[in-house]
Amino acid sequence: MTSSDAPRIEPFTVDFPQSDLDDLHRRLDHIRWPDELPGVGWAYGVPREYLRELVRYWRHTYDWRAAQDRLNTWPQFTTEIDGARVHFAYIRSPEPSATPLIMTHGWPGSIVEFTDVVGPLTDPRAHGGDPADAFHLVVPSIPGFGLSGPTRDTGWEFRRVAAAFAELMTRLGHPRFGAQGGDWGGAISRELGRAFPERLIGVHLNLLPGSSAQTEPSDGELAALSPEERERALTSWRRTQEWRRDEAGYAELQSTRPQTLGYALTDSPVGQLAWIVEKFRQWTDAEDRPEEAVDRDLMLTNVMLYWLTGTAGSSARIYYERAHADYQGAQPGVSTAPTALAVFPHEPFVPLRHIAERTNNIVRWTEFDRGGHFAAAEQPGLLADDVRAFFRSLRASAHSESARGRES
Repeated sequence: MTSSDAPRIEPFTVDFPQSDLDDLHRRLDHIRWPDELPGVGWAYGVPREYLRELVRYWRHTYDWRAAQDRLNTWPQFTTEIDGARVHFAYIRSPEPSATPLIMTHGWPGSIVEFTDVVGPLTDPRAHGGDPADAFHLVVPSIPGFGLSGPTRDTGWEFRRVAAAFAELMTRLGHPRFGAQGGDWGGAISRELGRAFPERLIGVHLNLLPGSSAQTEPSDGELAALSPEERERALTSWRRTQEWRRDEAGYAELQSTRPQTLGYALTDSPVGQLAWIVEKFRQWTDAEDRPEEAVDRDLMLTNVMLYWLTGTAGSSARIYYERAHADYQGAQPGVSTAPTALAVFPHEPFVPLRHIAERTNNIVRWTEFDRGGHFAAAEQPGLLADDVRAFFRSLRASAHSESARGRES
């Protein structure tokens, strides 16, 4: 699995001691609740009564050991790359000709997001699909996040992560591979295509950083667009304004004082829970409770990976590192890798194709009528089907080019 001069890849099993669970339960039994204004719903943050109910479920019903056992059905490993511990699941397909694909989560997500896409992607034959669409999946935890955390030095922004993941794929014996991701996983996957175009078969994203309207569209810009894209540009700008007004506080804090935030979230399980669960409500198509969009136990398992590893502050540092990187404010480099974008309607950032195509080789653009930011957890079937269709089209294109070459 590894070259002789590379650091070893070690098998890994998720196994936290009972003392960690006992400590969590003691904390959940002695919560100091804040006050709350009446009748404000989610406008000021997570409603207290909703969180009380969720904490009761977490404390008395949720089964971490069962969740841990499910995680351990995936073969998992760790290795050291560029001074960081990198944890990853490596689920090989039973189909020998499967395409290698690295799938990367974002914040406040984890590898748990991919629970329901792993089976259909690695073994389509068993899920009613075409075995030609199979993938060997590599599902890493981003350095600093969960089982890859905490990081031990500064500078772990998304470009460094992408370089580490390229090295990971080399160690696994995959000189050519595909990439998929959203949120930070979208930034990392796109960077893999930009920095290593000769290695990337294709890049599939459910969030493309920098593709939404960041300034108000000018009359000249709008006039050059079709009526449909014009309306989309205005919607994108409106969503950007709403984001900056109502949603961006977490990012500002994590970009400026991740260490200070880390004390609060690492000491309070309810604080960690609220910090994460709010996003599963705000960034999905849930109308009231986040469970309308994402399974409750899956959300809690995701929270547990942050809590048990103590990586609230460490995971937040990726925001700080990006905000203070040398390239901050520079235009994104051009990616020539074939790129697909799956557009889910409740993604907070509305992408615009005419912006995306300035710096990306967009060959597939699919718009869905449901789903949001956590596509793999919200709409696993739609996402898996789109990933399959994208890479199938690339195989067909490569076959056609090869046939033309033989004819000439």
